[in-house]
Amino acid sequence: MLFSEVRPLSDMMTVHEVAEYLRVKERKIYDLITQKQIPCTRVTGKWLFPRYLIDMWLMQNSESVSQDTLFRTVPEIVVGSHDPLLEWALRESSLPMAMQATGSMEGLSRFAASEALICGMHVLDTESGEFNVPVIKNALPDHSVVAIEWAWREQGLVVAAGNPLQIICLDDLINKKAVLIDRQSGAGSRILLDYLLEKSGIDKTQIKIADKPARTEIDVGLTISSGKADAGIAVASVARQLHLDFIPLTKERFDLVMRRYDYFEPPVQRLLDFTHTPAFAEKARELSGYDLSGAGKVVLNLR
Repeated sequence: MLFSEVRPLSDMMTVHEVAEYLRVKERKIYDLITQKQIPCTRVTGKWLFPRYLIDMWLMQNSESVSQDTLFRTVPEIVVGSHDPLLEWALRESSLPMAMQATGSMEGLSRFAASEALICGMHVLDTESGEFNVPVIKNALPDHSVVAIEWAWREQGLVVAAGNPLQIICLDDLINKKAVLIDRQSGAGSRILLDYLLEKSGIDKTQIKIADKPARTEIDVGLTISSGKADAGIAVASVARQLHLDFIPLTKERFDLVMRRYDYFEPPVQRLLDFTHTPAFAEKARELSGYDLSGAGKVVLNLR
């Protein structure tokens, strides 16, 4: 097992790589850095660029699209963060939509590029303490979109059955020398965990982190059940499904983002109608960790 004391760089680009990505000269990238006009970070003297932030930066600086472009047909795909209940609903209700777990921020980028019908997300805005809405407003200021509450979910540390290291809080990740399976940059769970660690005064670089991050909630659980890591952040339903132990940390809101005109189309309406069935409520109870009291509520309406 290989460990890293800093976040994996697989989703980072160098100056040379971001210049190729943007099809400009490297000198232009350095000019943008000097002018503080491009998202970047400096690690051990090197400038690095999170790919999802570059994508978001491109969206925010692009010119407004025409109505014809805006209303073009998009694939009936759900992108963004993985949610076990949503995945089950798409499969069980025989909806003609596939789910691609990309992480919240990458999913929002793909959604903005008209590569998906719906984006599922659970991103905490660390300044306001609000989930999703500030991020959507910032990323999609010129888009007519709505965000629908899917559920409040219990998030926490998933550990092996029986909790062999007796982990009870975030401090124990260091105290018990636990191996953490992290999520990819831009994942809502990664953003939440980093915030909770910082709020608790915990230096993440002191935690042993598995070399390769997990891309979905289920991958976190599978990595722990296989013994390749001791703990990871995920929703309670993952621990329940895989018969693992769970240490609650907080609750978060998972929303579905869609274009306003798509909200009224059959694929979206069939999904929302299915959430009112007894089968859906029963599955949520079976998975555990879900609060459906506000399901279907419009939490954002951008015109």
